[in-house]
Amino acid sequence: MEVMSSPQGQLLFVPHSNVPALRLFINGRWEDPPDRQSAPVTNPATGKVIAHVLFADQSDVARTAVAAHQAFLQWREVPAAERIQVLLRFKTLVEQNLSALARSICEESGQTLEEARHELRRGMQRIDEACAAPALIAAESTENISKGIDRYSLRQPSGVCVGITPFQHPALLPLSMFPIAIACGNSFILKPSEKVPQTAVRLAELIDEAGLPKGVFNVLHGAIDVPAALIANPLVRAVAFAGSSASARDVQHQAALCGKRVMTIGGGRNQITVMPDADIAKSAEEIVDSTFGAGGEWSLAGTVLIAVGEVAGPLVEQLLARAAPLQVGDGMRAGTDMGPLVTAGHRLRVLGFIEKGIEQGAKLLRDGRQITYEREGGFFLGPTIFDHVTPNMALAYEEVPGPVLPVVRVATLDEAIDLVNTTEKGSVASVFTGNGKIAREFARRVNREVVGVNVTDPQRGTRTAAHFYTEEKTITTRWF
Repeated sequence: MEVMSSPQGQLLFVPHSNVPALRLFINGRWEDPPDRQSAPVTNPATGKVIAHVLFADQSDVARTAVAAHQAFLQWREVPAAERIQVLLRFKTLVEQNLSALARSICEESGQTLEEARHELRRGMQRIDEACAAPALIAAESTENISKGIDRYSLRQPSGVCVGITPFQHPALLPLSMFPIAIACGNSFILKPSEKVPQTAVRLAELIDEAGLPKGVFNVLHGAIDVPAALIANPLVRAVAFAGSSASARDVQHQAALCGKRVMTIGGGRNQITVMPDADIAKSAEEIVDSTFGAGGEWSLAGTVLIAVGEVAGPLVEQLLARAAPLQVGDGMRAGTDMGPLVTAGHRLRVLGFIEKGIEQGAKLLRDGRQITYEREGGFFLGPTIFDHVTPNMALAYEEVPGPVLPVVRVATLDEAIDLVNTTEKGSVASVFTGNGKIAREFARRVNREVVGVNVTDPQRGTRTAAHFYTEEKTITTRWF
């Protein structure tokens, strides 16, 4: 059953425009305040404007924070079992609307429909995990730490939490944040990317329909000034951010100055090491899917391939063979393997990296600029593969947010680990190997928060998120 066009109607027509406006969701109401700045949202497959997103201003931020704080004071008193019931209804609505949500993701981000469905299925898993939050934050007690003295600790909700998400994963990243924050008893303000706000708005409408009390979940759109105002607001207690390394550092700095709890996922680049004993065919399949899926814009996309020893030659051959038949085009069309990049400016940025790689002497084996698909004004770029990239080249250490795979050849596992550890950007690393000892050594020695072994999309644990959205309180008691 498709219920995306609900009576609340998250879309309004802008005067003198034939495209809808995406509104603000504040304290349970959809708002289009007058005299607000707006920005176009484009379909990257056609280059056409599909909506306008209305930006919040400072007054919107302030009153949303007040509403979210008032909602939190009531929501935290709701038993966890009742909070979870809202999320279960929300998951059912997401499942019922999966096709419409997938089209929304495809329309604004350029993913294929199958990629969008996969993202939503993973998002529903995040809702399931959020429903287990009460068990992850259960109280702990210790009897008789000294004679007649007991101690126990509990985890309590932080308060008003903010989530700032990038254009990658319009559904998955928000669903990785707000359900577990809400399950833990917090209220939440989501600031989605202004490039892909449509899906976030539709998720907000669905959780509202699920019966979440007003003010517990809010959506504010905007550019850089809105996140800054949210971080600085005294009622905001915690900030979760996903995006580039540079932006993550800025958010950490701002949050620290304001005394806020902060969790950032910066630099989603995944440096993938392949050992000579790895299954080359399966490794190549995983790497191609990771690097070129969603136009190379996955948040954990493979961005650098480190080939160890003699595996380089046959592995590169497999990569070229698997990349060759990929069909680039509109993700809405059947048979499309890879969609466009999110914006024209984004495509130009990636083209700049390709040109820089050529200038610096990397060997261009497959040129994604040479695609035959009729672009129709879209922002298309095909799979691109460079070989003999050296660690001092930009391709080896910069975040290239597109379908570009640089191959760096090294002689040993030690060299591969050193290369990962000396690259500042990135929070993820993966290794492909058939040797458990090598996998263990790699996982222990690389300085990354998340490590994958024979997988390219390792995930953080739910307990980490549950602990971030709650604060520990320890009580020591003695009774006379």
